[in-house]
Amino acid sequence: MVGGGKGFGKTILFGEHFVVYGLEGIPCAFAQVTTAEVKKIPGEKGYDLVDNRPATPGYKEEKKGEYLALISRVLEYMQIPSRVQITLGGDLYAASGVGASASCAASIARAVNDEFKMGWDDEQINKAAFEGETAGSGTPSGIDNTAAVYGGFLLFKKNISGGANKIEIVKIKKPFEIVLGNSGKTALTKEVVGDVKKLKDAEPDRINAIFKEYEQVEEEAKLALKKYDLKKLGQLMDKNHKLLQGITVSCKELDELVAVTKAAGAYGAKLTGTGRGGMMIALTPGKELQDKVAKAIEAKGYAATKTTLG
Repeated sequence: MVGGGKGFGKTILFGEHFVVYGLEGIPCAFAQVTTAEVKKIPGEKGYDLVDNRPATPGYKEEKKGEYLALISRVLEYMQIPSRVQITLGGDLYAASGVGASASCAASIARAVNDEFKMGWDDEQINKAAFEGETAGSGTPSGIDNTAAVYGGFLLFKKNISGGANKIEIVKIKKPFEIVLGNSGKTALTKEVVGDVKKLKDAEPDRINAIFKEYEQVEEEAKLALKKYDLKKLGQLMDKNHKLLQGITVSCKELDELVAVTKAAGAYGAKLTGTGRGGMMIALTPGKELQDKVAKAIEAKGYAATKTTLG
């Protein structure tokens, strides 16, 4: 028998970068997952990796160091005594902005738990995935691994004092369609997070004002989601993207994708995840609008992924 596990891909509707500083965010898992198979093999402690995930060209090479650190830390945290072979797969297209590393960490933790019959629950799996994210990404908020483990819509608030993070499941009336646009660029999470911190230290008044405005946007978004007011939700996504531009985490490709999807009728659009590359998300309720926006993205030479949230 081989141990198996999966981790959800995710988008962040609201909160990337802001959640690192203890503000509330709204992540959501989507249907695509990373899968992992883990089996004991002869040899000294450590692992052999077979990575069969579909990915943005160059992504695996550029992120190799992050993933080596991530996997080693998950195995160390879970105190795995023997050598293992890890095989990654699934239908989550690995790219910056879809929680690919968190999905990987969650899937490996679940597969290790399965192979070694450890009996860990979701909370323990989530802690292992967070450890992996910390080794790979520096100072993650915990939002990505939480979405990867639990799925669905969540309200997430990092306890920056070191206690338990707030995790609250949000129920919505019915799933809705989105389109993800891939900039084709890969960004290193640790570098971008570090740059935001430097900016915040250098320009505290301007950046703190942006953070304050984000808090209001997120409060309104939470209500819009619970009321299923997708028009309002889209408008707030647009505002959130402008705030992310203000903390320098967008790029010309992401800004072009946002403009293209809005022109095609998307209710709202914003970058999602690390930024400076990776993915953006367009809110496109209904199959007809979803198809139209996806075609507009592809007409500009970018890759589009159609999926649903909720």
